[in-house]
Amino acid sequence: MEKSLLHLVFGGRVKDTRGVEFEDPSALDIVGIYPNYKQAYDAWRGVSQRHVDDARMKYVVVHLHRLLEPETDTTKSS
Repeated sequence: MEKSLLHLVFGGRVKDTRGVEFEDPSALDIVGIYPNYKQAYDAWRGVSQRHVDDARMKYVVVHLHRLLEPETDTTKSS
């Protein structure tokens, strides 16, 4: 069985379209937590497409597994 690598998808209105500083963190839309990047990406893509006409709505994928177990992050270079 493959190990779950948890990912969080959330978003909201940003102050500047070039960044990820959200206008109102208490109003963030938490889409969900997913067991792998593929499912998280699919969720992110779906919700992002629903808001395509609003440039200030931004959704992101956060690699929770990297926060929970940073010593096992295989993407870091030695």
